[in-house]
Amino acid sequence: MNADPHPWASDLAGLYAQVWTRLARGVRDRRAAARHPTLATVSPTGMPQARTVVLRAADSVSGNLDIHTDIHSTKVKELRATPLAALHVWDGTAHLQLRLDASVTILTGTDVAEIWAQVPETSRIAYGSRPAPGQPVADALAYAKHPDPACFAVLRFHVLAMDVLHLGRAHRRARFSRHDSWAGQWLAP
Repeated sequence: MNADPHPWASDLAGLYAQVWTRLARGVRDRRAAARHPTLATVSPTGMPQARTVVLRAADSVSGNLDIHTDIHSTKVKELRATPLAALHVWDGTAHLQLRLDASVTILTGTDVAEIWAQVPETSRIAYGSRPAPGQPVADALAYAKHPDPACFAVLRFHVLAMDVLHLGRAHRRARFSRHDSWAGQWLAP
């Protein structure tokens, strides 16, 4: 039998390290699977809401991830009501599914001024839409975009737990939790 093409999946430490390697790659590589995770929140009526977002920062030391958004977006309203969320990544190349549970802090104003200064001019247009994102418009293009740093927000995800599934020759699944310093526990896949 051939060796597993993903030897990092055979032990908890290797699997955990690979998760953060993949997340960090998503920040810097536009083609990486982790670049566009699915964000799940809960609406005020209790309905699950999912949308694709762009991963902007991943810090394995603090266990935090950042996503940028317009302060007037529906996801911000949902996170203000329930500051818990999940992120999902499917990395087909690595045969790896990541499900991350997180508490979320919404950062704005002076707390994000240095980050705003790093946002490319061409990307700033995403933060400052009239009417606000998700509001009804008369037709598909009845809105205006004007960069506005007051509309820029960073969603800081404090990862609480990770459910990691590797679909290799032998499937492996593990859960890593902040409360036990990310020690990890194998689970039945």
